[in-house]
Amino acid sequence: MKPSRLLLLLAAATGATSGCGGPQSALAATGRDAAQIEHLFIVMTVGAVLVWAGVVAIAVYVIRVPESHSRRAASVLIIGGGVVLPTVVLGALIVYGLPVLPYVLAPPTAGDVSIQVTAKQWWWRVEYLTPSGPIETANEVRLPVGQRIEVKLASPDVIHSFWVPSLAGKMDMIPGRSTRVALEPTRTGVFQGACAEYCGASHAHMAFSVVVMEPADFRAWLDAQARPATAPTDPVAVRGEVAFVTHGCTACHTIRGIGTVGRVGPDLTHVGSRLRLAAGTLPNEPEALVRWIGDADRIKPGVHMPAFRALEADDLSALAAYLGGLQ
Repeated sequence: MKPSRLLLLLAAATGATSGCGGPQSALAATGRDAAQIEHLFIVMTVGAVLVWAGVVAIAVYVIRVPESHSRRAASVLIIGGGVVLPTVVLGALIVYGLPVLPYVLAPPTAGDVSIQVTAKQWWWRVEYLTPSGPIETANEVRLPVGQRIEVKLASPDVIHSFWVPSLAGKMDMIPGRSTRVALEPTRTGVFQGACAEYCGASHAHMAFSVVVMEPADFRAWLDAQARPATAPTDPVAVRGEVAFVTHGCTACHTIRGIGTVGRVGPDLTHVGSRLRLAAGTLPNEPEALVRWIGDADRIKPGVHMPAFRALEADDLSALAAYLGGLQ
């Protein structure tokens, strides 16, 4: 092969693999299950390349060699390269790959916390099931590093699919059925999850963050999430709390501590402590909150949250200040 062609192939391979890292890559494993899947993928890829290379080598040989081939030689090429080689390689891959399944599907270790995730159009209700009762949040999953946690999955509307590529494989969420997956992160950090099944107009805007923490930090965070919201003291935030109640936000949202029990939308008790808004669509910043409250349907097509364009700018800013202060 000419040096120029070799350099071109190396450049193409480098470009193809340069996007395989990051917080949403199945080839940058940060969980026990994802590491198994990544290893299996590499082995399967090697096997596929062997079969492909064998078949292509036979085809090139037949085309490039000018003399005619005997019937015996043709039979050897066809049976050996077209039947025996794929059968042996694929059979070996099956034998190697099947024992990985029980390892990936292993149940969680004994613990006092599991997580219930319910997929909606188009956001995620997240409930931590603890001995003292459920603790609800939304669009964000937090996990302790080094511990295997069971995540129970459900959907009340259409088929969704829960997937955190860096941590584990995907699992469908089917209406009328309960499925589950176990997550066991091996290092701390922030990773990206998404719905991997087309579920409607804003399917592309249905992401979530996974924050992996040290066990002690996770416990402290969980204890903080269990507490009710703190009443605001800043005058602007106080005005925002009043606007939240008077403009009907309590019909859809719960904020523990002010007596609201809305279940249509996400629990907002500690919304200010989350990394992103609107199921990963916007950063959790005051300007983004103002945009989301005023133009929800333009930011996320088909969203069930009404847009509050009629609110005065001061009320929108006050609402953003109030919600951003719910830490």
